[in-house]
Amino acid sequence: MLKLYNTYSKKKEIFKPQNPPKVNLYDCGPTVYFYAHIGNMWRYIVSDLLRRVLEYNNYKVRQVRNLTDVGHMTEDDLAADTGEDKMELAAKREKKTPLQIAEFYAQAFFKDTDRLNILRPNVSPKATEHISEMIEIIKTLEKKGYAYWAGDKYFVYDISKFKKYGKLSGKKLEELRAGARLEPVPEKKNPFDFSLWIKDPKHIMHWDSPWGKGYPGWHIECSAMSMKYLGKTLDIHTGGEDNIFPHHENEIAQSEAANGKRFVRYWLHVRHNLVDGQKMSKSKGNYYLLSDIVDKGFDPLTYRYLCLNTHYRNNLNFTWDALKAASIALQKMRETISGLKTNSKTKSNKESLAGKTRYHEKFSNFINDDLNIPGALGLTWQLIKDEKISAKEKYRLLLDFDKVFGLDLVKVKETEIPEKAKDLTQLREKYRNSGDFKKSDEIRKEILEMGYKVEDTEKGPIIKPIS
Repeated sequence: MLKLYNTYSKKKEIFKPQNPPKVNLYDCGPTVYFYAHIGNMWRYIVSDLLRRVLEYNNYKVRQVRNLTDVGHMTEDDLAADTGEDKMELAAKREKKTPLQIAEFYAQAFFKDTDRLNILRPNVSPKATEHISEMIEIIKTLEKKGYAYWAGDKYFVYDISKFKKYGKLSGKKLEELRAGARLEPVPEKKNPFDFSLWIKDPKHIMHWDSPWGKGYPGWHIECSAMSMKYLGKTLDIHTGGEDNIFPHHENEIAQSEAANGKRFVRYWLHVRHNLVDGQKMSKSKGNYYLLSDIVDKGFDPLTYRYLCLNTHYRNNLNFTWDALKAASIALQKMRETISGLKTNSKTKSNKESLAGKTRYHEKFSNFINDDLNIPGALGLTWQLIKDEKISAKEKYRLLLDFDKVFGLDLVKVKETEIPEKAKDLTQLREKYRNSGDFKKSDEIRKEILEMGYKVEDTEKGPIIKPIS
């Protein structure tokens, strides 16, 4: 039974999709104006883990992740609507068209997600290709009385008209008014009323609309694209914790006002990635790209392994020492799976069905408890050390668990043990069984000199490369 922490209800809930076994999943995607840093990737790894857990539970997932290529303001933290568009700034900086910028950084994003073994979504819609859908929602909101002009430039959403505004974030409208620190558009009724359409024919990206030439506000795009591909009510919507307010709060307000239906059943939010204890962000300049990790000689999946050690509702603290430790652990796991692949071909009469079932049940309990991946990873290391489980069953279980972890263990090659080392191992075992331990120790040393070690288990000796 899968349970997820729902940001909307502020508690863990049993997951019940609308139309099982189908699940529709929407992720707030990247703004493709620059490379995504590893803090961004932490959040997409979590979303990938969620999808893998759903599929492990035999759900049929349809995943949509948008690409923001217009309308995302640099002052987006409080939705002031007066900042510069990130795509426009990038186009000016690199002397390219916005579409060229979007295509380049979108492909860079996909390259990085592929290297992290993040499954590609079923649909990756671009905001610029869904302007007509956004316009239709805005027309509906206007017709229902939720929108008004703030001056002659901003066509905005009136949050006072939506009675449930603040339910997701816990913020109250009265407190927002009293505590507003925005440099407001003077004509706004409330400083947190947000733009649906910005009339600006001089903007580098603009379209015709009933409200004049201009471009959409940032928040409207996710409502338009998610509903087009997944329907008016989503099973799960994910994002970073910084998306809760105002972005996701505004998505709820405009979507439910337009449709009269619940927009999202389960909201899942990921805590920030820290660097040496401080929030990672481009504005602070304390961020790393995946390429920075690779340039230092680390396998990209080392970062994925590091992420598996932190629950998504806790901050992931990135340090180079932690990454080094993750690298060592991942290498050890790969060596283990390689050795098991070799030794799983050995016949054994000591298969432990009860042990296999016990590990499988515990693993399912961990991952189904609000994605307790760290717990599942700890269990995996217990399995690796458990000598009561045969190499064959251990190998099968590890590959099964990796359907969730996504470490690509299935691609680890079988250890090629030289025939001489195998022969020496058999000879050593013969001497051990006869009680000639002096001779068996001499052979063990000879095997060590070849670069291999012998581990004695209840099921017999296992030979492995020295790591």
